[in-house]
Amino acid sequence: MSIELIVLDVDGTMTDSRITYSENGDEIKSFNVKDGLAIASWRKLGKQVAIITGRSSQIVSRRAKELRIEHFYQGIDNKKEVLEDLLNKLDLSMDNVAAIGDDLNDLQMLKAAKISFVPRDASAYVDKIANVILTKKGGNGAVREMIEYLIIKEGLEEKYLELWE
Repeated sequence: MSIELIVLDVDGTMTDSRITYSENGDEIKSFNVKDGLAIASWRKLGKQVAIITGRSSQIVSRRAKELRIEHFYQGIDNKKEVLEDLLNKLDLSMDNVAAIGDDLNDLQMLKAAKISFVPRDASAYVDKIANVILTKKGGNGAVREMIEYLIIKEGLEEKYLELWE
């Protein structure tokens, strides 16, 4: 079965895990634009993207909107449960899912997905169960590396490149 849905954690995968607060209390996160282009490309291939994150942040909401990610869940304690509910709505199974996460709150979701990815700087506990340990750190192209791995694995390289010709 092909991968139809990628599920992204945010802190530590789409970002470098750091949360900065301004003097006014504003939260600041940095996202990798190369990850964003890969996510947009994945969507252009007719595939789906979900963000399931434990924290809640207007910044992440804005990023999800910019990337047109329609399956967006934040403030989630049980990521696997939310993923299962989403799969029921989309009429997909775990065999259609690739997921990326970096820490203990991602463990059950990563175990359930058909293929699981972790950034190079993930927790050693999630490293043990991941199918693929990426060479990039969270926030430094790990999501792009995951997507390009899937593009090759799924035989979509030609279509992927055609998107930009």
